Amino acid sequence: MTLNTFSASTIAGMIAAGETSSEAVVRDCLARIAERDSLIEAWAFIDQDQALVQARQCDRSTPAGALHGVPIAVKDIIDTYDMPTEMGSPIYAGHRPFADAACVAIVRNAGAVILGKTVTAEFASSAPGLTRNPHDTEHTPGGSSSGSAASVADFMVPVAFGTQTGGSVLRPSSYCGIIGFKPTFGAFNLAGVKPAAQSLDTLGLHARSLDDIELVSAVLVGDQPLRLDPPTKPPLIGLYRTPLWQHALPESVAAFEHAAAQLAATGCNLSEVRLSDAFDALDGARLQIQSYERSRAMTWEWTHHRDRLGILLREEIERGLSVSFESYTAAMQRAEMLRELIDEAINPFDALLVPAADGAAPMGLSSTGNARFQGFWTVLRLPTITLPTHSASNGLPVGIQLVGRRHRDRDLMQIASWVLKAVDPKR
Repeated sequence: MTLNTFSASTIAGMIAAGETSSEAVVRDCLARIAERDSLIEAWAFIDQDQALVQARQCDRSTPAGALHGVPIAVKDIIDTYDMPTEMGSPIYAGHRPFADAACVAIVRNAGAVILGKTVTAEFASSAPGLTRNPHDTEHTPGGSSSGSAASVADFMVPVAFGTQTGGSVLRPSSYCGIIGFKPTFGAFNLAGVKPAAQSLDTLGLHARSLDDIELVSAVLVGDQPLRLDPPTKPPLIGLYRTPLWQHALPESVAAFEHAAAQLAATGCNLSEVRLSDAFDALDGARLQIQSYERSRAMTWEWTHHRDRLGILLREEIERGLSVSFESYTAAMQRAEMLRELIDEAINPFDALLVPAADGAAPMGLSSTGNARFQGFWTVLRLPTITLPTHSASNGLPVGIQLVGRRHRDRDLMQIASWVLKAVDPKR
């Protein structure tokens, strides 16, 4: 096994123990990129010499923190002082920010090597970038964090930053067969991240290991990483199909039902969850909030470079500009009411099991898929994680999604550890 296949947690431990070097890890990551990225196209910017300089500096210096020497990828709407931040748009071609985004500065201070910038859909919207799904390059990797998910799934880097306004971390993670994590709204600092919709935007993580999600999360919030031991007694998990259930394709239905059966067989306490019909209107409210806020966030680009925006983004901005402030306020009030209701509903449970996406990654690269099964939880601002547990009949990954209680993100990771051990698609 080459070092690029190891988890960030394992790499950090090996470097700390003197069993390998950051330079050796980065060289293996760069070799994988050189071998595969002409096919996958996950990277918007990569500079081999710059990456190796960072790694050698780590190897010569006293360990700076929990991520010392570990390579991390950064979605290209997140500022980096030493690399371009082009946001998937010709408007920002060659754009060089003055400073790192807060999340980048924090992981650098913990010793991480910023390997490069990953492809994003235009301004983290629904217009696809060039990236292909590593499991089948004729299929989308999802979006908008397409390059981040694909680079982790293809063993080019152990962990990557993504962002989610609708479903831009969890959907590509599910499509690419890795773990995606969206924390409680506001848990990770967004300074230096290009805004899309301020009441929904959330920084998230892509990884192949739950331990890596915990490790990087702990660094971002200024805490010590915890050992992810599954609960000592079976958790209580609510089964919630959501009002969107009719959109679930057979592979997502099968993954949900099989996961529930496996959890029950291993002693997990399960209970069906049925919520108020008021939740039926949540996805519509989310879309209205998102388009209204994005249209305001993009005012400069809309005013000065409208002709350089993609057609899908222009249409979204036009929809947002047509939403009245009164309608926006009503949608926000509806979302706030439903947040209170969901907090009451989820409180008796350790987590909810819900569908991760409509199904496996769709064929073609003209769409990144639908965000409804992830966006439902984004607007409710709860922590969510998607786990790579199943496959569709065509072999493409199909995930399941767990939803935790507000500000109980680490409890959710412990439950996820239990679920990963309990759910075996071969049984």
